[in-house]
Amino acid sequence: MIAQMQEFVAEQTAVLQGQSRKIAKESVETVRESVVGGAETLKSFKAPVRTIARSTIKVTNVSQTAVANLIDLQSDMLTSAISDAALRLERASRADNILELVREQIEMIPATRARIVEDAQRAALIIKHAGRDLRGVASNLYERVVETAEEKVPEVTVKVSRRKPAKRARAARPRPAPARPPDRGLTGAHTSKLVSP
Repeated sequence: MIAQMQEFVAEQTAVLQGQSRKIAKESVETVRESVVGGAETLKSFKAPVRTIARSTIKVTNVSQTAVANLIDLQSDMLTSAISDAALRLERASRADNILELVREQIEMIPATRARIVEDAQRAALIIKHAGRDLRGVASNLYERVVETAEEKVPEVTVKVSRRKPAKRARAARPRPAPARPPDRGLTGAHTSKLVSP
């Protein structure tokens, strides 16, 4: 009997050792596959990161160009405003009377208005060009990153399973009524709130 038990234990030990070796081997293979997959995923990030970095540089260039153009415009506007103010003062100093002073100032209004309109149009044009350039950078980035990623994603097929019939509803059991708090009765101050004079 002891010999049979020892033989049984030896067989079970051999089986367990074989299973543990198999599990260990499969675990190592699974870990290796996961590491290889992780490495491939990390390698696939290089191209999108480079694309985003280049696009960021392009956005920076566009914004710097736009800001430089707006600063130039502001400088031109300030120079024109100073020249306009100097001309107004010069004409005011040459006026012989109030009527002549007012007439000369009124004569300068169309030139001032034209200068302001031209400056506003220049500002709008600078912003329009910057917006167009930013849109081009964004669409290029989208094409390179998102559409490339969409091409790499495998198409998923959905398996439609048959609908299982619903389980039968059980007969409704009567439920006990919820317990109510004990009635404490109305006394003193509580009754005065309920009774209206």
